Amino acid sequence: MALRVAVIGAGPAGSSAAETLVKAGIETYLFERKLDNAKPCGGAIPLCMVDEFDLPPEIIDRRVRKMKMISPSNVEVNIGGTLNDDEYIGMCRREVLDGFLRDRAHKLGAKLINGTMHKLEIPSNDKDPYILHYADHAKEGLQGEAKTLKVDMVIGADGANSRVARAIDAGDYNYAIAFQERIRLPEDKMAYYEELAEMYVGDDVSPDFYAWVFPKYDHVAVGTGTMRPNQARIKELQRGIRARAAKRLEGGEIIKVEAHPIPEHPRPRRVVGRVALVGDAAGTVTKSSGEGIYFAAKSARMCAETIVKYSENGARALTEAELKLYIKQWDKEYGLTYKVLDILQRVFYRSDASREAFVEMCSDIDVQRLTFDSYLYKTVVPANPLTQLKITAKTVGSLLRGYALAP
Repeated sequence: MALRVAVIGAGPAGSSAAETLVKAGIETYLFERKLDNAKPCGGAIPLCMVDEFDLPPEIIDRRVRKMKMISPSNVEVNIGGTLNDDEYIGMCRREVLDGFLRDRAHKLGAKLINGTMHKLEIPSNDKDPYILHYADHAKEGLQGEAKTLKVDMVIGADGANSRVARAIDAGDYNYAIAFQERIRLPEDKMAYYEELAEMYVGDDVSPDFYAWVFPKYDHVAVGTGTMRPNQARIKELQRGIRARAAKRLEGGEIIKVEAHPIPEHPRPRRVVGRVALVGDAAGTVTKSSGEGIYFAAKSARMCAETIVKYSENGARALTEAELKLYIKQWDKEYGLTYKVLDILQRVFYRSDASREAFVEMCSDIDVQRLTFDSYLYKTVVPANPLTQLKITAKTVGSLLRGYALAP
């Protein structure tokens, strides 16, 4: 048999999976409900993603080399002095990044379907196909033309509200809400953010996360996130970040307002039968930083590579046990990163006193180097033992003071 795979969702995860599959000659259907989708997102990508996913320079709006961490009492710590000239954090607009990755997968041979999946019919055995019921928007507009498609395997890359996850009863997860305004600034104000991004912490901007001002092509993205979402609270926190950054945003014009759920942890089940979840649908967003783009694309590529390998380049469908090997590999490679960031979030975002201690700790050059290296390259670069000891002592000292100052 020739293997047929449906990838639902054409964000960084879905497109990366589709690209890997079609390169191996596997018949791949890539579904995207909204081809001009612009997901609300900070849009930061690490340097390693540029090389690893072969991203051209034109899709990166800004190369951020400086970061300001701003404490609840507005103490500012400048980060970035440890970066080499060729190192940066890429800032991109999701509509540009997503469009590029989707078009590349399509050009390589993925069959792109502008459609919304309404139902996934699960076979009663491990041989029969999965049947996708979807609305094809190519001709019939919003309503779409009702169609079906039979496939052997499905990759759910359809985000936090994943219909694929619901269809396979993957279980729920807690989620945060990210709220963001895109603000076009006067030229002199925009010049300040030339290669600078800002992160604000404090109860006034988020009780359990951070707020941000990230530069884009001709505007800044100003937003916040919280795990205790309700509409009134989100608006109050957004007013908080607008107030904190008020002088730098003077004369700005809001050009777009957007909000989106962010998973807080992996779903209970990420593989069921011949269906796998990747990216936000699987819950690959990190704690503490809330980063999701790289990990979404990476998880999807890893999943697709597993399918290519065990299907013998598309000769057969995988068993559930074989497909689960992608999860095993993922957890082995990144499990510790997620645990460490989870602990950091619990410890340092618990009160304004501990946030002050956290920002103060970020002024240490060794902490900065370790933080940037682990962010840019997704490997926790082992410092020499003396430096490691110093960082540990500094962390413990900051924590103790944070706890002592906490009410």
